[in-house]
This record gives sequence, C-alpha cells and structure tokens, in this order.
Amino acid sequence: MSEYNPAEIAAKFINYTSRHIFLTGKAGTGKTTFLRNLIELTHKKAVITAPTGIAAINAAGVTIHSLFQLPFGTYLPKQPTAEHPNQQYNTPRSIVRHLQMNTTKRRIFQDLELLIIDEVSMLRADLLDAIDMVLRYIRKNNASFGGVQVLFIGDLHQLPPVVKSNEWQLLGEFYNSVYFFDAHALQQHPPVYIELEKIYRQADSVFINLLNNLRNNEITSADVALLDQYYRSDFVPAKEDKYITLTTHNQRADTLNKKSLDDLEGVSYLFQATVEDEFSENSFPAERILELKLGAQIMFIKNDQSGDRKFFNGKIATVVTLKPDLIEVVTEGEGERIILEKYTWKNIRYTNHKVTNEIEEEVIGKFIQYPIKLAWAITVHKSQGLTFDKAIIDIGNAFAPGQIYVALSRLRSLNGLVLTSRISGTGIRQDQNVSHFAKNKQQQDELDIQIRLESEAFLRSYLLQCFDLTPLDNYVYEHVHSYSKDINKSAKQKHVKWAQALLKELSEIKTNANKFLAQIQRLSHDQTAGGLSALLLRTTAAENYFNPLLLELSKRIFERMELVKQDKQVTAFLTELLEMESLFYEQFKKIRKATALLQSTINGTEFTKSDVGLLLNQSEREAQMKKVYAMPNKLDFTAKVKKERSKKPAVVKEPKEDTKEVSLELFRKGKSITEIAEARKMVVGTIEGHLAHYVARQEISAKEILGRNKLNKILEAINELKTVNLNPLRAHLGNSVTFGEIKIGIAAHLADES
Repeated sequence: MSEYNPAEIAAKFINYTSRHIFLTGKAGTGKTTFLRNLIELTHKKAVITAPTGIAAINAAGVTIHSLFQLPFGTYLPKQPTAEHPNQQYNTPRSIVRHLQMNTTKRRIFQDLELLIIDEVSMLRADLLDAIDMVLRYIRKNNASFGGVQVLFIGDLHQLPPVVKSNEWQLLGEFYNSVYFFDAHALQQHPPVYIELEKIYRQADSVFINLLNNLRNNEITSADVALLDQYYRSDFVPAKEDKYITLTTHNQRADTLNKKSLDDLEGVSYLFQATVEDEFSENSFPAERILELKLGAQIMFIKNDQSGDRKFFNGKIATVVTLKPDLIEVVTEGEGERIILEKYTWKNIRYTNHKVTNEIEEEVIGKFIQYPIKLAWAITVHKSQGLTFDKAIIDIGNAFAPGQIYVALSRLRSLNGLVLTSRISGTGIRQDQNVSHFAKNKQQQDELDIQIRLESEAFLRSYLLQCFDLTPLDNYVYEHVHSYSKDINKSAKQKHVKWAQALLKELSEIKTNANKFLAQIQRLSHDQTAGGLSALLLRTTAAENYFNPLLLELSKRIFERMELVKQDKQVTAFLTELLEMESLFYEQFKKIRKATALLQSTINGTEFTKSDVGLLLNQSEREAQMKKVYAMPNKLDFTAKVKKERSKKPAVVKEPKEDTKEVSLELFRKGKSITEIAEARKMVVGTIEGHLAHYVARQEISAKEILGRNKLNKILEAINELKTVNLNPLRAHLGNSVTFGEIKIGIAAHLADES
C-alpha cells in the first residue's frame, strides 16, 4: 500500500466526487496551504466563506452572512413549539421574504459546484442549516445544499461557536449541540472525515504527544505533572528574552502592550493604514493606526511574500530603526534585519466573468498597512494560526474547552513555555460532542474504497447533468412566456416570434439529448477499461453533435441583440438576452468539460482549472461580447444602462407598480387566475408565475390556488421523481396539469408547505 497522504485523498474527494468533506488537522498541519493550493487547481466552480470578517479576509473569501444575505441572530428550521415572546429569531419564511438577490448573485449560486467554509470550528449548526435552506431555494433543488458540494475546513479542538444562554433555550429544541456537525443538513449526508496528520510546527515528540492527549480527552497524570514543571507564577521576562503573553481577554492584552510601549523611552511614531473603498472596520486585519517606538517588540501577522522566508505569521522581532516612512526590525533568533514593506489585504466579492462565465473575485476594497502588531501580549483567540518560540500562557481557570489546546499549540516546543497558573486535569477536558464526532474519522482503506465508489457515481451523475438540457429548455420556455400580448407595450414584443422559434429548435435538440441520457445510464455502469472507452466514444460523438447546435443558437441570440440595440429603452431586454445566451454557452462548456473529464479519468491524469481553460477558445466569444457592449452612436452598453437608470423624467410620475403585486392584489380580491389574465391582457402562465413567486415566499397558500387534491398530486410527483424540473413532472402528470400549476407546486415544495 502506498504511503497515506490525507491531503491527496481530500483533493480527490473534492475533484472527483460530490461528497461533503470535513478536512481537519492539528495546529500546524497545513490546512491553510491546502486551501490555497486547492483554489489554484480545482476544476470546480468554488467560493470561499468564513463565519467572521477577519477569518474571511485571511482566507481570501467572503463572510457567510454577506454571501447568503443572512441576518445575524438565531435561525430555527421551523417555528418552536413553545412561545418565546421576548426573543428574536429567524425562520425559512422570514429569510426568504427578505432575500433580494440580484441576477449576478443568483447566477453565482446556480453555477456553484463547491462551497468552502473555513474556520468551521466557529460555525454554528443553525447558521449551516440557513445556508442549506437558501441554496435549496435559489437553485430550486431539494438535494443537500441544493446539490452543491461543501468542504468544511478547521480544527474543532480550537475555539468553539459562540452561543448565548438565551439563544440555546431556542436552539436546544432542535439541535443536539451548537457545532456544525449537528446541523440537520448533515444528518442524512454526513461529511467524509479526513485529518491532516503531519505536523510542521512542532518536532518535539514529547510535546506532540501531550497535544494529542489534549485533543483526544486522554490527558494523564503524567501530562499534568509535565505541565506543572513549566509553572512559574511570578515570572518576569528580561526584555531581551522576547516572550509573548497569551491571555484570555482583549483588555488584558491591550493593557500589557500599552504599558510595555509606554515604558520605552523615546518618541512614538504613528503609521496610519490606507483604507480604499469598501472595507468594514470590524474586518480590519491590522491596526488602523500603528504606534511604535524604538525597541518595541512586534510580531509579523503575514508570511514573507517574497519567497525568501525571512519571517512568518507570528515571528517575533524588535524595532531598530524608525522614520516617518520607514520601519526596520531585527528578527528574534536569526537576527535578520528587515526593512518592512506594506501589505495589501483585499476585500472581495464574487461575480461572473462576462466572457468565460466563470466565478471570479472582484476586489471591492483594500486595507494597506505594515503587516505587524505589538507583541508583548495577544489573546488566545487572535493567536490562532500563529507560531511562537517563547510564550507566557496566562490562562487562569476561565477557559472553555479547547482554548488551552489552542494556547499550547502555538508553541514550537515546551522549551519556550511558561505557565503563570497551574492547570488541573479537569480544567483541560475537551467538549464531549467534539470527541464523539472525532470517532467518525475514516481509515485509509475505508477512504480508498469510498473514493472509488463515489468517483464512479460522480462521473455518471456529471455526464447526465452536462447533457441534460431540461433546465435550459425551462429557462427559454419562461422567457418566451414573459412577452406581453400587447404589441404596443414594449419594444420586446416585436421579437416574440423569434423567441418562439428559438424554443422550438431547442426543444427538438432536447428530445435527442434525452435519448442520449438513456445511453449514458446504460453505458456508465460498465466501469471496465472497455466500458469507459465505449462511453467516451459515444460522449465524444454526442459533443460533436450537440455543441455545434448550441453554438448556432447562441450565435442567433447575439445576432438578435444587434437588432434590439437599434431601438430605444431596451437595456432590460438586452440584459435578459445576455443572461439567456450565457446559459447556452454554459451548457456548451459543460459538455466540453464532461468529455475532457471522462478522458482524464480513463488516462488516470489530474483534471485541473488550467485544463478547463485550455478547452475553450475565448477570442471569438470575447469579440462577440465587445460587440454587444458597444452600443450605436458610440455609446457603450454599460454607460447606456447607467444613463437610462439615472435619467430623470420631465414630470413627476406615480411609482410604477410591481406587476406581480398587481396580480397578487387581484387574487386576494377573489379573482380567478383566468379572470386576472383577461383583466391584465396577459397569458394565464404569466399570472401563475406571479402567484408562484408569493407561494415560494409563503405569503399565499398553494392550496388556495390549486386545491388540496391537485397540490398533493404535484407534490407526490416531485417526491417520486426526486426532481423539480418542469418537463419530467409534466410528462409524469399529463395534460391535466399545466406548466404554471406545476410551478406553483414546486414553489410550495421548496417553501416546505404542508
């Protein structure tokens, strides 16, 4: 058997299966490095999130609350049985009611394949269930996390989630513990448990054994006696010894740093950070105003970016030269003299690249400051991820489970440890929920079997998804039904016949694609070399047949956009056409990627992000997109959008009513769908779509619209077929149920209406 490499196994699970993964490891085992490498290499469309602003900035991602537009506070999967009149909480209904996601954000969620959550030790179970609910709702997919794979990264033996006692009074009715692994979303779909084991921070076997016992709740009397050897209650270090104090509270750390700085002779120099655009003060990764004196003890809060590795995150140094625009330090131990350079932290948001449709980072703010902070003291909370040679641990008896482990594991060895209070065996026990969950860790032979079975299922599922044109067909169907019958209502209406012809051709292509899906089902069960070769032959032939047809339809949309641009006030319609074209192009990309992934599987080679880029010739598409964005009269599309949005009318007009709200109001007045359609000169399907919107938001009941029998019939079909796609549901239910009625049933299903 080859040497066990957990990082390699984890990467295979991520890239070649759809299983959720929990990647953990002791402090210093390389979780951050793994994440950085993964983002560079994975072929999946991925985003990084974290529970707090600082954790998100450090992981080069975004906060969970901002990405999913979640309110702060307690989330309950349903209404509690008891009354809690004085406590605030959120439910699926309240969150859905306030979701206001723009097209870009919705598109990101639709395309998302891999959600990465860093620092998962701080992630609460209820917040994870809220993420699951939003993804299912936005993606119209009732699978776990809406069909998105989730990678959880973190060490549960570090700092736990924060939950107040009054919050637990609510949460305790629904959850066994506050930890992420007790979320409802994971009970039927638990993550594969993989642990990075090679420790890069410590080399002392005695110290490593002590830390392992701490993690595993196996602390012995010998371990307590060992720690007692480092107890020195009145220890006062000499200035040249360069100790840092780890303490429990911010105020204690700030007081120690300020006093130590004040004790130094000489004048203070102030270095102010530059903050550009959007960067929340709560997420500042360093001091906005850094105060230093000659002789100040500092530590680096970033690794050396030059590649010379002169310093690392947590490295202690002393300030030896100060000028208004210069800081020079000497590092502890090596005595390396370093003239500091400022570091730029980036605040990002995720968006879609206009040409490639790939999820990409957009920098929306910067924080520029020297990557150091005063280092006579630091809180244990802020010490996560840092490495120290010498530390005074001032922990007392005020620690929650796991915090003693965090404090001790910051050190390279026991040689640099000083304890200012004794630690009893009972005071360092870990949380029992964490210890129980840790027993889920799989061994290498189990993981090897799982990876083989899961990768076979993933490949089959991926091929089926890539050649399934049903979502695209549904989108174009809805687009066609968005045109108004009133020919004078908008410039859009004159293009209705073109849209109908587009739908007709796509539906014919989809019919052939459905036949090919049946072939994939049959051929993909033969996982022998011969079976995979036969599957590749048919998949390549299918790509050669379907992709030219999809590109031809994509070309027609581009041509139509050129015609549309000749009219006035058409930016909204052009945006619709751009969105539709991007879906055609995305389908083309999926088919290309499916064939390449299958070829890579047969060859036994890695399939990476760069391989995805090599599949596509973007120059022609880039030219098409530039043409679209170039409006007549030398006015570009982006400028035209801004101009039309900011244009003020000559006279004050009444605010335009939301067309969906008009339908809702008429429905509430007792009008039938047919009556509403006639009164508004719209097709019945459009009105049904309006009402489905409010069913999804749980503002009206699907039973009021469809009746109990028809609603139950649709819900039974959804559960039986395990899909929310319109076409298979319509084929199953027959002509007695319209597409619009199915949409209302789907909305009720996604809103969990009983």
